[in-house]
Amino acid sequence: MEGYSRKWCVVFVLLALASIVAKAQQVPCYFIFGDSLVDNGNNNGLVSFARANYFPYGIDFGGPTGRFSNGKTTVDEIAELLGFKDYIPAYNTVSGQQILAGVNYASAAAGIREETGRQLGQRISFSGQVRNYQTTVQQVVSVLGGEAQAADYLKKCIYSVGIGSNDYLNNYFMPTFYSSSRQFTPEQFASDLISRYSTQLTALYNYGARKFALIGVGAIGCSPNALSRSRDSKTCDDRINSANQIFNNKLRSMVDQLNNNHPDARFTYINAYGIFQDMIANPSRFGFTTTNAGCCGIGRNAGQITCLPGQRPCGNRNAYVFWDAFHPTEAANVVIARRSYTAQSPSDAYPIDISSLARL
Repeated sequence: MEGYSRKWCVVFVLLALASIVAKAQQVPCYFIFGDSLVDNGNNNGLVSFARANYFPYGIDFGGPTGRFSNGKTTVDEIAELLGFKDYIPAYNTVSGQQILAGVNYASAAAGIREETGRQLGQRISFSGQVRNYQTTVQQVVSVLGGEAQAADYLKKCIYSVGIGSNDYLNNYFMPTFYSSSRQFTPEQFASDLISRYSTQLTALYNYGARKFALIGVGAIGCSPNALSRSRDSKTCDDRINSANQIFNNKLRSMVDQLNNNHPDARFTYINAYGIFQDMIANPSRFGFTTTNAGCCGIGRNAGQITCLPGQRPCGNRNAYVFWDAFHPTEAANVVIARRSYTAQSPSDAYPIDISSLARL
């Protein structure tokens, strides 16, 4: 009996050790750049209409934080999958030793182009987010005691960049406020965005970044906002989706160029468009029943205005792909994040997924 008990004690110890290993933090830090899809509060103090620091946003997160969702964003879930004990803090809240775990610089309404989103008020463009990161690097140098130590530390971190949606939503396809659609064809506009994007990635590289996950633009033409303008409330706007795919194809090609030009770094492309389209095409496979309307919002498809302060959202939030006119629910964010972290299809990530990037 004693030998039997000892045997099971060994089993339990091994299981406990396996659990600890499974939860181990895989990279020292995680830096996040983007827009409202991953903003976790950077816009809270800005003079802007692009803010979500009010109920019902955060209803499943313990209250509003500035996240444009009922709960977690994709980067929150990815942080968990990477083994972080806490979510990555917003740039406007972080200080001291906290920066060593990473920083979220994302800003709602931000774009690759400087003017993108200006009709909504203040926002931090991609270049502004990169400048904030450069400030953080100087702080990392100070905390770690030197540039060499900081460089050795930062090269092990993951840098997630998901931006470009607003350059279409709040620029190219908003001709009342912007002239870009009259100046550029969709092909030319995508090329302009990619050129600017590459410039900012080079700046990040020059400040220590080596592991990049570049998130493609989603199918904006299938958002409740776009569907609210369709005849049947169900047909996606192919004009918008086509432009988004042009951008994504160029972004994927840029990954190859960057990997060739920077052999000491690794860039990968995450196909958020394809993952999202899979959820729309096969909703029951993911537990969704509603793909063409927001859980909260105003107007047709609940897609003409985002959630109003104090508005009561739908009760069955896990059944909805969209939380509001533009942003996914936590349930959808979790699907996107998990397939970004561990590709379930060869098309989910190119050339590697985020879990593989973390192991490099």
